[in-house]
Amino acid sequence: MMIINEYEKIFHALLSAGKVASMVNRELVSTEWIEKTDRSPVTIADFAVQAILCRALQAQFPGDAIVAEENTSLLRAGENAVLLERVMAVVETEVPVVHTDELLGWIDAGKGKPGTRFWTLDPIDGTKGFLRGQQYAIALGLIEDGEPVMGFLLCPNYPIGGERKGIILYGRKGKGAFCSDLAGSNWQPVRVSRRTDTQGVRFAESYESGHSDHEGQASVTRMLGISTPSVRMDSQAKYALIARGEAEIYLRLKNPASPDYVENIWDHAAGAVIVEEAGGKVTDTRGMPLRWREAQMRNNNGVLVTNGLVHERVVETVRRLYPSS
Repeated sequence: MMIINEYEKIFHALLSAGKVASMVNRELVSTEWIEKTDRSPVTIADFAVQAILCRALQAQFPGDAIVAEENTSLLRAGENAVLLERVMAVVETEVPVVHTDELLGWIDAGKGKPGTRFWTLDPIDGTKGFLRGQQYAIALGLIEDGEPVMGFLLCPNYPIGGERKGIILYGRKGKGAFCSDLAGSNWQPVRVSRRTDTQGVRFAESYESGHSDHEGQASVTRMLGISTPSVRMDSQAKYALIARGEAEIYLRLKNPASPDYVENIWDHAAGAVIVEEAGGKVTDTRGMPLRWREAQMRNNNGVLVTNGLVHERVVETVRRLYPSS
């Protein structure tokens, strides 16, 4: 399977970004991250990956907006000058940088607004997993007319045969979903599991309890009669589990401890198109289509990702558990 020529340069930029993320992950010094205003961490790798990919997207598709998670407000703060220098040094291992202003401009290219056609990027999805040396993903999606039409997921620590070998997934609307090693070779189509007996299905959920309602999700598994232990994993690597047929349900219920939390499109767009092209289904927890026209998914209630075959049963179970939501 070959990436369509029009997007080949973006794919190669993704490979470069993956190398940078893996290098930082291996050599990470625990103090080389800072806390954003929402108290979530951001690392050298977040900024470096966003710079590399936004640079490539600007060059290849100058008319497309980019809606990405990070911006340079923290890097421009004087007390973070050392961090800025480290970001530049890391980026320069893959692409030349003329000046810090050029680097900051690449990162801030991600401050675009959603439109008819735009890209959405989470440079390091699952930053806490990244800091723990566990699962994280580089997630890049293309949205046209309010629908994800293409997605890339690069998961450097994804387990294959018990080892963290890593994978890349690619999906394009109407063209299927595919998986490769981290070199971008040996592409193979992926399909969701055909399992329908809920006793044997596998449940995926967020590692961080603050990202979802683990107690409520445990209630759903009991009501469905699921006996297989759930797998907890950071990032959109959970979408990879569903697309590859290694789990059947990913449920992200709103956490009652964080009632005002709203999902962001960059946390789901790339994974959604890949799962759907692999034969699965993605909605909110009420079974309603996800809305992609704004950066924040204010009109949706949580997220439900399945192999499609058990989807309606999960929706009905959630409805019984939360009849007023």
